[in-house]
This record gives sequence, structure tokens and C-alpha cells, in this order.
Amino acid sequence: MGCLLVLQQPAETAEEEDDQPLSLSWPSNARKQVTFLIVLPIVFPLWITLPDVRKPASKKFFPVTFFGSITWIAVFSYLMVWWAHQVGETIGISEEIMGLTILAAGTSIPDLITSVIVARKGLGDMAVSSSVGSNIFDITVGLPLPWLLYTIIHRFTPVTVSSNGLFCAIVLLFIMLLFVILSIALCKWRMNKILGFIMFGLYFVFLVVSVLLENKVLECPVSI
Repeated sequence: MGCLLVLQQPAETAEEEDDQPLSLSWPSNARKQVTFLIVLPIVFPLWITLPDVRKPASKKFFPVTFFGSITWIAVFSYLMVWWAHQVGETIGISEEIMGLTILAAGTSIPDLITSVIVARKGLGDMAVSSSVGSNIFDITVGLPLPWLLYTIIHRFTPVTVSSNGLFCAIVLLFIMLLFVILSIALCKWRMNKILGFIMFGLYFVFLVVSVLLENKVLECPVSI
């Protein structure tokens, strides 16, 4: 039987304006004006190329919006990885640390946004399952699919993956998952501040141990 995750925040606080069509009109509030200018380079090309299915006349174009969104995600992901790599080389930060921090945070922002939206509507199960399911999708589809395409193009040449602490990092990830489930159970399946601090603490421990493994400060008994 599935466990129901109860939210302490009432569903009445959900923002109904999320269901409204996107408008690029200049906002009147100073804070919203700053936000408008920051997100405009991202929102404007999306507004031009993707039909807004929240408009009654554009609902029939939902396949175009769906596959177009995936295409834009691929474009933005490529730019994010490229820029993060360049920044890491410029300031002397290794690729492993950039991946565990900057890229990990950047790729989790969409999960954060969707989880907050559904959590405010009282759908706690959907918020948690979205976070867990996205990581499962990344590992089972996001990683192997590009490798499969690469091997097909290069006549099934194997892709070599080398990491100082990959095996131990995977084991640590499973341990973290166990602690996450236990911490949620200890909080009686409720989202509260204590659970939030526990999650931050678990992420900090995972981050520190993973960086130490990659930098060979801690030796992993199994090397890949």
C-alpha cells in the first residue's frame, strides 16, 4: 500500500495564475520588472517558437509544444554544460566538482519548480514521485540513450567510463536514498522544516564524500 504524504501548507494557497497564458507585457511592480529582464532571454524564444496551449485556440497544437519543449531543454542543457565547463576551466574547478554542484543544481531547478507547484496544490505524492522519478529517468534513459546512439554511429564501439570513486558514489547514493526514506518516515510522512534540514544535511554529506572520493582524499576500494 502506498503511503500518503501530507502537506502542512493548505491547498488554497496554490497560485491559480499559473493556468493563465504567458504575457510579455511590462509589469508594474519593480521586483517583477527585474525578474522580467532576467528571464526574458529564455522566455522570449520559447514564446516565439512554442504555442501556448493554455490559449483555447492553441490547445490542438500540444504535440508541437511538447516536442518543442524537449528540444529547447536539450539546447539549454548543452549550453549549461558548455558554459559550466568553461567556467570551471577558467577558475580552476574540476569537472567532477562542477558536475556535483553547479550542474546538479541547474538540472534540478525544473524538478524544484514542478514540485513546488504541485505541492502548493496539496499533491504531495506527485511532488515526491516527480523528484524520484526524474532521477530514475536520468539513469535509465538519459544516460544510456546517448551512449546507444554514439555506439550505433561509431559501429558499436564501447564507451569507456572512468571515475575515481564511481562505484563508491553509487553505493553512497543508495545509502542516501535509504536515509531519505527513513527520514520521511520519522517525520510521519509530513513535509516540515525538520525534514528540510535533514535533506540539506544529507545532501551536504553526500557532496563532501563524493568530492573527497573524486579527489582521492578518500580511497574507494573498487576502482572503475
